[in-house]
This record gives sequence, C-alpha cells and structure tokens, in this order.
Amino acid sequence: MISSLRGTVSHVGLNSAVLDVNGFGMQILATPQTLATLRTGQEAQVFTAMIVREDSMTLFGFEEADQREVFETLLGVSGVGPRLALAVLAVHTPEAIRVAASSGDDKAFSKVPGIGPKGARRIVLELADKLVPLGTAGTTPKNTWQGQVLTAMMGLGWSEKDATAAIDAATAEAPEVAATGDVGAILKLTLRRLGQDGARASARSRVS
Repeated sequence: MISSLRGTVSHVGLNSAVLDVNGFGMQILATPQTLATLRTGQEAQVFTAMIVREDSMTLFGFEEADQREVFETLLGVSGVGPRLALAVLAVHTPEAIRVAASSGDDKAFSKVPGIGPKGARRIVLELADKLVPLGTAGTTPKNTWQGQVLTAMMGLGWSEKDATAAIDAATAEAPEVAATGDVGAILKLTLRRLGQDGARASARSRVS
C-alpha cells in the first residue's frame, strides 16, 4: 500500500498530476484544491490512497491526511466509488463533510454533481455514526437527530416538505423533547402533531 509520495512535480493537469519519484512517474488523481498546491518543477508531498481493481491500480492524492481519511470513509458508503468520493471533497472540506453527516444535512451532499436526493440521504444515514466534527469529538452532535427523523418520516410516506414542516412545528412546541436528541421521542412527537393537524383539518371539512 502506498500511503504517501514525495517527489518532483513533472506535470499538473485538470484532474491529475504526475510526481517524479526516484525516476518513476507516479500519476495521482486529485481535487482542484490539491492540484492548486502543486507547482511543476518543485518538490511536493501528497498523501495517497490506492484503489486496486481487476484491470487497474489508481492513486488518489491529497494535500492532507485528513482529506484521505474522509475519502476512505466515504468509500464505505454503498454506491459511492472513488471518483464520487473525490467529487465530494472537491465541493466540501473534510470538516464540512463531518458536520453535514453528523447533523443530517443531506442537502449539502446534493450539491455534489452525481449525487441525487436519494443518494444524499443514504450517505447521511451511513455516515452519521462514522464522521464526527473534530470540534465535538467524543460528544454527540446537537442536531444529529434531524436527518434521521426526516428520513424516517419520508420512509412512512410523507414528502420531504411536509415532514420538515411537521418536525419544525412539533419541536418548536416542545423544545425540551428536541433538546434530548432522542430520535424515537421526536418521531412520536411529530407523528402525534401530524395526527392532530389531520383531525383538525377533517373537522373543519365537516363543518364547512
């Protein structure tokens, strides 16, 4: 396993670069941010992740080890390959990815080309317990429950718009429940709120 490379930069392209390492030209695929730090003719070090396939071996390069760590974590998500994981890092910093995953912010992942709403929700669900913002390491992020409750509501058939509105309304009425971060309790609270609203709407319909 090649975990890092140090050598002279011999070429920098739009999505890749080549480092001359003791006479060997080693090509790496990288984000625009990482490539922008490389200068042809100058020595550089990059952290790398090697992806081995039946017909290829590809090196992905990163300016920092933290980027590689998040990249490799993203590869653990079903449906996310190395190029898509690299695309996520091209749009968001590692810390932004941690925050989005831990807070259930699937819209952040929808901003990445190639990731749709369903894929974004899957990424949030699978990363929720794997990526924690560095500033809150060892603690439970305050809003981790939001994405989980929203996903559960949508799984029950509610649209994202209606589910979001119901969650916001329910937690606004009972902030003490929201503060606990208990997904089950917040889900029950929201469903109860929807049931009450439905009953009220039905009653108004009969009166009219």
